[in-house]
Amino acid sequence: MYKSKLLAPVGVASVIVLLIFSSAQSGDASSASATSASFVERFDKFDAGRWIKSDGWSNGPQQKCTWKADNVRAESGTLELTLRASPSDKKGFTCAEIQSKGTYGYGTYEVRMRAPAAPGLVTAFFTYIGKAQGKPHDEIDFEFLGKDTGAVQLNYYVSGKGGHEHMAKLGLDAETTPALYSFEWKPNAIFWYINGELVYERHAKPGHPIPTNPGKIFLSIWNGNDMDEWLGSFEYPGKPLVAQYDLVAYTKAGDACQFPESVVCKREKIRKAQLDDD
Repeated sequence: MYKSKLLAPVGVASVIVLLIFSSAQSGDASSASATSASFVERFDKFDAGRWIKSDGWSNGPQQKCTWKADNVRAESGTLELTLRASPSDKKGFTCAEIQSKGTYGYGTYEVRMRAPAAPGLVTAFFTYIGKAQGKPHDEIDFEFLGKDTGAVQLNYYVSGKGGHEHMAKLGLDAETTPALYSFEWKPNAIFWYINGELVYERHAKPGHPIPTNPGKIFLSIWNGNDMDEWLGSFEYPGKPLVAQYDLVAYTKAGDACQFPESVVCKREKIRKAQLDDD
């Protein structure tokens, strides 16, 4: 468990993705059904009304880089988050993260992205809420470990308790092949998808709840320090490491499908077919 760090008047906070730390609360985080509206983000430019760039701090000794706003670039339909060597930085590297201003609850979360390969590297898409917002640590993750870009780690936390890690094989190389990664968060279950195919699910049961608190949406890239057992020893390839995202979407539970590839569209087609068969 790592510490939250509240840094700016607007509440920008530090985040590390095994288990993450956050920022300012924007919107009502009192229940997972009372949250921000559905959206599709295609990154034609950086939307400062929706996103915050993390800048100027790190997450302690477990992270071998400092968040830097200049490492975030969004234009022409692509968001690039870059990790680069920086001899002038006290950690030797700078990395990148954006987080949503709003909080989001039950519904479907989707991203189309590529994650670079390098031992010791993490590229992530996740939701998080925690102490900085006066809430328990709840979190749902896609975490790409650069030591193996043929798989992705799926995970979630409830009131700071984890132990739900699952490695899902991709059937592709996340470094070279863009893919759509989705999870549906319901009051009693979480379902994870890759290119529209269900790869993992977890259901609530007595003594084993799932998250209930709305969270912020995060996209990030960072390198670990002394986390070799999990990530491998970081090896910088001599050039910047770049994660690319060309779509992020949130479809609130009960809202209609927003783009053709969405798993929400797929579920709607299945339901329609079932009704037609009745």
